[in-house]
Amino acid sequence: MTTSVCPFSKAARPDNAPKQADTTPSACPFSKSTRCPEKEGRVSKEDSATVPAKCPFGYDSQTFKLGPFSCMLCQSLLFDSTRCVPCTHVFCKVCLARFKDCPLCGADIESMEADENLQKMVDQFIEGHARIKRSLVNSADKEDDNKKVIYAYVSMERGSFLVQQAMRAFQAQNYESAKSRLAMCTEDIRDQLGREGNTPELCSQLGAVLGMLGDCSRAMGDSSSAVNHFEESIEFLMKLPMDDLEITHTLSVSLNKIGDVKYNVGDLHAARSYYIRALNVRRDAMKHHPNAPSQILDVAVSLAKVADIDRSLTNEDAAIDGFKEGMKLLESLKLDSENSVPLEQRRLSVMEFLKKQVERPEQSAETAL
Repeated sequence: MTTSVCPFSKAARPDNAPKQADTTPSACPFSKSTRCPEKEGRVSKEDSATVPAKCPFGYDSQTFKLGPFSCMLCQSLLFDSTRCVPCTHVFCKVCLARFKDCPLCGADIESMEADENLQKMVDQFIEGHARIKRSLVNSADKEDDNKKVIYAYVSMERGSFLVQQAMRAFQAQNYESAKSRLAMCTEDIRDQLGREGNTPELCSQLGAVLGMLGDCSRAMGDSSSAVNHFEESIEFLMKLPMDDLEITHTLSVSLNKIGDVKYNVGDLHAARSYYIRALNVRRDAMKHHPNAPSQILDVAVSLAKVADIDRSLTNEDAAIDGFKEGMKLLESLKLDSENSVPLEQRRLSVMEFLKKQVERPEQSAETAL
């Protein structure tokens, strides 16, 4: 359950939004190690001496000008490039299939044709251009046209790029495109894990990307694959130290998402088991970070989820206790800073839900939180 955030922002808060945003992937797991391609065009004086690009297609990787390679509808790199006939405008196949007239010029679409040559160029761009690693020279020195551009296997830079494209596609409901980019990203990280071992950074990144793949599978109606991806995400995240709030949050979110899948298919006991595991992870995190407002909110949400299941299992006393405990936590939370406005809005929203559940229990926590 996520809000839409910049794919390169640090914090991922998949439990924060209402149900309709439930399957949105979390924030980019590479944010700590890479710069945002969206911002690469704003070059500082220190960066002004970077080596110019030598792309055969005329694109500058430093600013990621993807115009002819991107779909106007999903704002991501083309996937299954498809040409309108007769106007010849090109979009992703999934995006174009929703229209009877060309979204760009309005011409009637008589038929659609795969543009395999353009798709090959897009794939080449991903394989080559997205892997470029640039060397910096002293800003006082003149640029050397003979300076080599290093085409190296740079998983972190490539990972950020792929996740960004996947999130754009996902938000436009082009799930096949998102799934493809994320699958490539997981392959890159697995290869690097094979070379460097289970480092905390790589395990964290793989856990987050696998969670996004689970979101894609779930959005496509493949609950079995979604659960498998979430379980594998949990497996890697469990290898990490639990003293980092972002790691514990991502872990608890994956547990909650499996619980949501089980809830939707009517397996309430299994759903409760996963919700309880998520609650325990969040309680432990709150012990280590008792003054973290986001953690207190997370615990309150988990208490609501478990209480909702208890109510469905006709354990009304336990349900009421859970709702009231969540209310007590939120009442003790004081947010005065201007920077805390989003958290305060969330606190009030969760509080309102909990009160309603105590007063008139018609709405389920799984659909409301």
